[in-house]
Amino acid sequence: MKIRTPKLIRILFSPFRKLLSPLRKLYNIIWNKVKKSIRAELVLIFGISLLVSTLAGAIVGSYFKNNVKDARIEYTTGSRQILNQGTSIANSITNGKFSINDKDKINRIIEITKQQRNIKIVICDLDGKVLYKSDNSNESQVDIYNTIKNSMELNRTINGFYSYDEQYGDDKQYRSGEIISFYPINFTDGRGYVIVSGTPEGQIEYYASGNEFPGVIAILAAFLLTFYFMTNKKMKYLEAVSNGLLEMSKGNLDYRIHKYGDDELASLAGNINTMAEELKNKIENERRVEKAKSELITNVSHDLRTPLTSIKGYLGLIKDKRYKEEEDLLQYVNIAYNKSEKLEVLINDLFEYTKLSNNQINMHRQSIALNDLLDQLIDELVPICEENNTEITREFINERVTVNIDANKTARVFENLLMNAIRYSLKPGKIKVVLNKEENFAVISVQNNCDTISKEELDKIFDRFYRVEKSRSSDTGGSGLGLAIAKNIVELQGGSIEAKYEDGYISFEVRFKM
Repeated sequence: MKIRTPKLIRILFSPFRKLLSPLRKLYNIIWNKVKKSIRAELVLIFGISLLVSTLAGAIVGSYFKNNVKDARIEYTTGSRQILNQGTSIANSITNGKFSINDKDKINRIIEITKQQRNIKIVICDLDGKVLYKSDNSNESQVDIYNTIKNSMELNRTINGFYSYDEQYGDDKQYRSGEIISFYPINFTDGRGYVIVSGTPEGQIEYYASGNEFPGVIAILAAFLLTFYFMTNKKMKYLEAVSNGLLEMSKGNLDYRIHKYGDDELASLAGNINTMAEELKNKIENERRVEKAKSELITNVSHDLRTPLTSIKGYLGLIKDKRYKEEEDLLQYVNIAYNKSEKLEVLINDLFEYTKLSNNQINMHRQSIALNDLLDQLIDELVPICEENNTEITREFINERVTVNIDANKTARVFENLLMNAIRYSLKPGKIKVVLNKEENFAVISVQNNCDTISKEELDKIFDRFYRVEKSRSSDTGGSGLGLAIAKNIVELQGGSIEAKYEDGYISFEVRFKM
């Protein structure tokens, strides 16, 4: 079911669609280029892996920072409270304008302050003689110099102060030392000092450990996993290409590598497949050539041996004078001569075919009217047609058909076709020569009635030494090279020739470009 978008929504989002259209086109252009370049793919994968690993490192690092903390005992607050107690006593006495002899008021301030925190309080004069003290203090004289020195050092380091004396193994628990604060006091009748000492109370404080190792591990793991999974498909395809090459190296040239994508690997796979196909065709062609050479040697040996055997036989009869009359001698000589002529024709045809196959014949082209060439050949073959009870009819176009060809070589083509028609047509034979034009081509067709020819026989009819009749006798056929020679001559001049069989008639159709 197709859901239609309301017209109002389409109108509202139309500006956004127009705005995004260039971005979509740019995206398509970039993506198409990335798909066609393995280098661009690797750069993109590397960038994505780097981005994912950075995000993973940030997430893991943030988690450990917020949730995994170390604990420590903090004494700064307690130390400042002790210092504040000393300041509070000094301010109370100074602001209250107490005399050195106001024992009740001063002792009350000391007692109230001591109750708030477990500290020792000592008030002394400028010489260090103790005037007032808390009940937990036993001092009667104070070393003013050392007290002032310790107090000054404490004031310099109180911000961020952590005092500890002992460390206990892996637990990392710390103890504080004693804190001493020293402040001057102004009495109405003199001056003195207030000294407050005590051990600060510790507070447990949690802080980020600052351990970056989990974040680094997360970055490396995320990068490697992302890169692995994003390149896994490409690596499998590379393995498939490698396995395909290995399979082809074993001789299986029918194996083909599946082409996936448009990048360099896909191009490599296509080139490998093309190479395998060309190598396979080359090997098959070499096998056909070797087979053809073997068949050529066999056929030549057979066709040469037959007339040579006859010549040798009749010459042997003459040599041994195994004839009764001069007429027998003349007959033997004529037979040997005729056999030698056929042997000469075979050797000449074989020599010509070899030169044509190796492109060793130069074509002397000139403008020739096919009408005149065919008329001359047909007229020359009239006596042979009468001897073989065969008739040749002509169907020529009513205009001159001129082509640029080698007249002598082309005459050999049509002579071979006509002689082949005379030899194999059913008697009384009927041969028809048709000359016509089709677009820019001159078309010549030689047709004759004949025995039934199968498709397999028709496909081999231009092969050298092939005869449709099975006996391979030179008495019923020529050298077996006539049609092969005709095909080579036509193709060397840029033409084409083909054989067709239909309803008891075989036709050879030759085409030359006009």
